[in-house]
Amino acid sequence: MTTDARLRPKVMTLTDAAAKRVAEIMSRKPEVVALKLGVTKGGCAGMEYTMDWATNIGRFDEVVEEKGVKLLIDPMAIMYLLGAEMDYQQDKLTSGFVFNNPNQQSACGCGESVNLVAAAPERLAELKG
Repeated sequence: MTTDARLRPKVMTLTDAAAKRVAEIMSRKPEVVALKLGVTKGGCAGMEYTMDWATNIGRFDEVVEEKGVKLLIDPMAIMYLLGAEMDYQQDKLTSGFVFNNPNQQSACGCGESVNLVAAAPERLAELKG
């Protein structure tokens, strides 16, 4: 028996803290099926990460399931998020999701926007192992 499914690297990963926080929030939103991530042009560094609660899976969304959490990656963002890790950090004054992204070249001083480049073909080969 053969399969036509192609092996692809996981676009991104989540830390335990991020998965736990996403699961906590989703448990209070029964209509939500996943957290949708993307990037958009904006901010002083050029791009911003986007996060929205999704009630359905789009035809071209990349689905990442990890640690009991489902993420949807906007198809236009895949090359900017390839190899990224989403974390959740909390301290005395702030809490929030942060991205450890190998495609990020810089960030603005306020931390609201980033300069991202598309992942190089070598990065894709590296992720495939």
